[in-house]
Amino acid sequence: MREQGELERKIGTFQAITINMSQMMGAGPFITIPLVLTVMGGPQAMFGWIAGAALALLDGQIWSELGSSLPGEGGTYNYLKAAFHDRTGNLMPFLFIWSVLLATPLTLSSGAIGLANYAKFFFPGMTGLQTKLIAVAVTLLAVALLYRQVTSVAKISLVLWIGMILTVVLIVATGLLHFDPHLAFDFPKGAFTPNKFFLGLGAGMLLSIYDYLGYYTSAYMGDELTQPGKTIPRSITLSILFVALIDLLMNIGIIGYVPWQTAAKSSNIGSLFMTKAWGPWGGTIITLLIIWTCFASVYTGLLGASRIPYNAAKDGVFFKQFAHLHPKMKFPNYSLLVIGAIMVVCCFFDLTTVINALMAVQIVVQFMMQIIALSVLRKKRPTLQRPYKEWLYPVPSLIAFIGWGFVFFSSGKSAISLAVVWTVVGILVFLGRSFVVKNDWPFKKRA
Repeated sequence: MREQGELERKIGTFQAITINMSQMMGAGPFITIPLVLTVMGGPQAMFGWIAGAALALLDGQIWSELGSSLPGEGGTYNYLKAAFHDRTGNLMPFLFIWSVLLATPLTLSSGAIGLANYAKFFFPGMTGLQTKLIAVAVTLLAVALLYRQVTSVAKISLVLWIGMILTVVLIVATGLLHFDPHLAFDFPKGAFTPNKFFLGLGAGMLLSIYDYLGYYTSAYMGDELTQPGKTIPRSITLSILFVALIDLLMNIGIIGYVPWQTAAKSSNIGSLFMTKAWGPWGGTIITLLIIWTCFASVYTGLLGASRIPYNAAKDGVFFKQFAHLHPKMKFPNYSLLVIGAIMVVCCFFDLTTVINALMAVQIVVQFMMQIIALSVLRKKRPTLQRPYKEWLYPVPSLIAFIGWGFVFFSSGKSAISLAVVWTVVGILVFLGRSFVVKNDWPFKKRA
């Protein structure tokens, strides 16, 4: 029998897939298609999405092994603690929570900002401040809808997922009906010159992998999943495959009807595409559905993110208030409210800066360190029960590590500087906290 303060296992594989996909789709392709076309300089942008999907699948293997062997609320927090605690105490899990406080609100605010930008289709005279205030309102609505039991949350996620699927089906079907291969594969001269292509590929991968972020959302909810050892690997892999197919079809379908030079300059490519194909009514319908899809990503992202500080607080690594569960509805309400509040502030940032910064910050502490954590656990805890094991280990880990490094150095000097500074400040905060309370490495009191 479950204790009163425990979370409830109510989310199955299908619901976990819908949660992952809703977070992954969101504003992503609807705001990044023009950006990837611009940085890669033509239809070869499709290789950016293919490379991003390959990296996500490789990294998904790491998430699947770690998530199935160490299921629980918090995901990466649990993996870093299990791997590094005996040598550096809570430093690595603390740094992860520290990075989450910046990267997660940035990630989610990009969805809210994307939604607000598409609202300009209906209100073209909106000022910059009005657009940001709409993004804030979206955040507050998502928090209000998440303030309930997880069973109700899963049902809402399913409804939002259905709207997302309808959106992409309409765009993909329209692309197929109006497809012109001469437009879709109108590669400019010199498009595949090695230096130019690979330089653009790095920037394209950074944007496309942003579109895939969220494939691991279910791993943050290990204590709320039925059979997490099976549900986590299945939901991660299937989510990536489905979204990769959707994104590629959307990318090729859109530039197979709208010349890539025009698409690269559009701020609301989905609305432009459907308006050209079906007139004003087509643009109106798809814009409403894209707004729906963007909201789904914000909603499901907040759902997963609110569980991360909760687990850290239960372990005493983070502020104890974050370990509080709502007495009746059994969800981490303090954590949800704080993440939502920080996200409100992030809604006032520039979208392009947001994407580059969040990628750089997450890569440093989360993705690359998590790959190292898997290898450490393989050696340190060989008898750990692993319902899922990475195929062809350690080859996928090595390729994924190189891939993340490539994306990191493609994020730009300002984003890299922010990531490094934020991480160094986090280390100093951790050391200062450890020195004051003397309960953690390297100042832990000796018995």
